[in-house]
Amino acid sequence: MSESTPTLPSATGDFGDKPELTFPDAAPPEELVVEVLTAGSGLTVESGQTIEVNYFGQIWGGRVFDNSYDRGSSIEFPIGMGVVIHGWDAGLVGRAIGSRLLLSIPPHDGYGPGGAPRAGIGGDDTLVFVVDILGSH
Repeated sequence: MSESTPTLPSATGDFGDKPELTFPDAAPPEELVVEVLTAGSGLTVESGQTIEVNYFGQIWGGRVFDNSYDRGSSIEFPIGMGVVIHGWDAGLVGRAIGSRLLLSIPPHDGYGPGGAPRAGIGGDDTLVFVVDILGSH
């Protein structure tokens, strides 16, 4: 029995470029899906490290809720420690620095049933991120 590959949004741009997402006419995956858009050649991100990323976040089929490209500055945070949403902890650990990833994060791996009202994220929203891993320490 073969498992079908979920239909994911497509992203424009290369590593470092602000992406644009085009969503398929399909329901979002029910579980976390990570697609490597550009494979990095750097060291592997390990749980407990602080990583530096640029990111673009959009609700599945909806609006962009946040992105670091427009601010012109990356962010740093501890990874694999429960500081960020579970979808980031699970999707970024084990990836190579220099990678561009597309993450489809279902509500239970995002902000849960409460959502993130200040960001306009509902409790049943699937989140899609494009993340460029810039470094770790």
